[in-house]
Amino acid sequence: MASRRSRSRQSSGSRITDDQIIDLVSKLQQLIPEFRRRRSDKVSASKVLQETCNYIRNLHREVDGLSDRLSQLLASTDTDTDQATIIRSLLEE
Repeated sequence: MASRRSRSRQSSGSRITDDQIIDLVSKLQQLIPEFRRRRSDKVSASKVLQETCNYIRNLHREVDGLSDRLSQLLASTDTDTDQATIIRSLLEE
C-alpha cells in the first residue's frame, strides 16, 4: 500500500493538465495537412491523434520510398560522374 502512495505522489508532480493536453492537441492539429486544409476548428482530440499517427506512417513510407530510389540511383550511377558528385554533396549536408 505504501508503494502505491509513493508512486502516486511522484507521478502527481509530473501530471499533465487538461489545458496542456488541449494546447498540445491544438498544436498537432496545426501540423497535420488534412486539418490545415479544413476551415473547421471543431475536431475531436481522438481524431487529431488518429490523423497524426496516419500522417507519421505516411511520412515513414515516403522516406522509405525515397531511400530506395536513392539507393537505386547510387547503384546505377558511375561514381566519377557529375551526377554522383551532386548526390554525395547532398547527402553530406
